[in-house]
Amino acid sequence: MNRVRLIAGDELRLMVRNRVAVIAFVLLVLLTLVAVASSWAHQRANADLRARHAAAADAAFDAQPDRHPHRVVHYGHFIFRPLGPLAAFDPGVDSFTGNSMFLEGHRQNTANFGDVRQSSLLVRFGQLTPAFVLQVVAPLLLVFLGYGALARESERGTLRLLMLQGASRGQVVRGKLLALGIVAVLAGLPAMIGFALIAGQPGALALPMLTIAAGYFAYLALWVVLILAVSALVRRSRDALLVLVALWAVVTVLLPRIMPDVAGAAVPLRNRLQTDVAIARDLRQMGDSHNPDDPHFAAFRQQVLDRYGVTRIEDLPVNYKGLVGMEGERLTTALFDRYAGDSYAAQDRQNALVRAAGIVSPAIAIRTLSMAAAGTDFAGHRRFLEQAEAYRYDLVQRLNRLQAEGVSYADDTAIDPAADRRKRVEAGNWDAMPDFRFVGPSGSALARAALPGLLVVVGWLAAAALLLAFATRRLGDRR
Repeated sequence: MNRVRLIAGDELRLMVRNRVAVIAFVLLVLLTLVAVASSWAHQRANADLRARHAAAADAAFDAQPDRHPHRVVHYGHFIFRPLGPLAAFDPGVDSFTGNSMFLEGHRQNTANFGDVRQSSLLVRFGQLTPAFVLQVVAPLLLVFLGYGALARESERGTLRLLMLQGASRGQVVRGKLLALGIVAVLAGLPAMIGFALIAGQPGALALPMLTIAAGYFAYLALWVVLILAVSALVRRSRDALLVLVALWAVVTVLLPRIMPDVAGAAVPLRNRLQTDVAIARDLRQMGDSHNPDDPHFAAFRQQVLDRYGVTRIEDLPVNYKGLVGMEGERLTTALFDRYAGDSYAAQDRQNALVRAAGIVSPAIAIRTLSMAAAGTDFAGHRRFLEQAEAYRYDLVQRLNRLQAEGVSYADDTAIDPAADRRKRVEAGNWDAMPDFRFVGPSGSALARAALPGLLVVVGWLAAAALLLAFATRRLGDRR
């Protein structure tokens, strides 16, 4: 063990003497601190902004005067997606998917106001977050610091001197491994400190935090082991550097960029315009509540009459127009849900293809793990959309029921000058409508979602360890 520590200490001293390495390390630390501070400030500003707008939207909805309930259906309501504490560490898809929705009757809208759509094109190249630094920048620093750890010893002939002095191949490798591992820990420490501060907010969940920490620890350990394995297998330091930089570029830059395009080509997804056209076509075929001869609504009218034991809609104890609104909303919502389900299924298949690429790119695996544990992946966005749609449907149906029970059919169909006033209901009804409350997943659910990514990273680490063991046996045998 003393030899291992001596070799590790000698390697660390060599790194410290390298001014370029020291400068690169300091820059990485500064970059990480800037990423933590900027990401934290951005997340707090976004959370405060969304909270203010949500409160303003709720106040505007509740402050409406006496109105006909169906006018309120079309008046609509804005809701906003809240951010979890871990979104400051890894914002995931939030900048691309949008963070607010306008809810109204007869329509299922998409989320709006994503940061990428409102910001410079530079945002599309990736936000500066602690997760980005650990996923992309830290491995590159380790590559430049460790590429020659073993190749340099073989190239200069110092490896044989170490072995003649009693150091075994395994001790040499373990010493280099310890030195580069210490650098990896120091490089990742600022991001982990920032992560701990971010995750220490109220509402942070322990299991996702532990999963993220374990995932990034395994990811950086993977790069340490992989760098030394390549350095042991390649004859010259220059060649080791070229191989490792090419490997870094492919697995952290190229594959994460092209795999979404490959998945999009393999599983086509309807755009918004195509979906709207298809829904409008199906709505025309479904039935027209304004047409008294429409087969579906004619049958519905007869069912209502039979249920209440009357022969005319004027004799119903409730407003028939409100009942028609409820039935129409039920039909259109079922249609919206079907198209949304098809879209979700297609996007799930696309994401499955991207996740499968984690087998050849650990950067994709750690990114999948990080977003899943932070609740900022597509599943988190879908959770918001589904809860928003459930709230929209409940709100619209409450308003339709209010029309059926609070406005008489005679007043609703009257055309005299005073009819408009009689059709209105009291403004207090709007305040009685429930506000939107997003229900986030449990910590165990987030950890389970991140588990596949963690297993892939650990699998990569195990494979790299086997490769390093193989390279260690061959170390020093080259002529």
